Amino acid sequence: MSNAERISAPGKTDDAEITLGILNAVHENERITQRSVAQELGIALGLANAYLKRCAKKGLIKVSQAPANRYAYYLTPQGFAEKGRLTAEYLSDSFRFFRNARGQCTEALEEAGQRGWVRIALYGTSELAEVASLCEAANVQIVTIVDPAHDQSSFANFPVVHSIEAAGDIDALLLTTLADPQATYDQLTGIFPPARIFVPALLRVREVQEGGPQR
Repeated sequence: MSNAERISAPGKTDDAEITLGILNAVHENERITQRSVAQELGIALGLANAYLKRCAKKGLIKVSQAPANRYAYYLTPQGFAEKGRLTAEYLSDSFRFFRNARGQCTEALEEAGQRGWVRIALYGTSELAEVASLCEAANVQIVTIVDPAHDQSSFANFPVVHSIEAAGDIDALLLTTLADPQATYDQLTGIFPPARIFVPALLRVREVQEGGPQR
């Protein structure tokens, strides 16, 4: 996933990601501009300016004037230390996501196999779908990925179709979208049997129980 995809509207998590992006950009190129930082991180120019100023105020970067009314940015020792800390934190979070996602997707595929549902479609192209594509369970096969918005014919080495009908003969779905999974799940339950939709717990979706309300 690109920085632009990760960073849309700054929140608690995004704040650390933007700061890390700023520090990485300065480390890689001292002659960066506010505009180039904004483009690289996929954020507004004003937000890039605000974060550069914040980093300078915190003593993470040093700013000096360069020829032609431009500025040069340098990481301070404190900035290098903070960059290392944020990188370690980011990698830890990424590993935790991978570990949880792989365990939950494998468990879902194994349950599908136990029920005799062997042809599975993933629903949604995402990092979660990439993880699910690596999972294996006896007598179960992931055959395609359904994503109405995906503009490529394949993802994670699987064919992508735009509708459940186009997926052909499938026994169950594994929800792998990260973009509003609750709304996607609610929509799917109107066109596909809820009992045959597997949802990883990390998506925090309230599922429909057979003969009862959502859980």
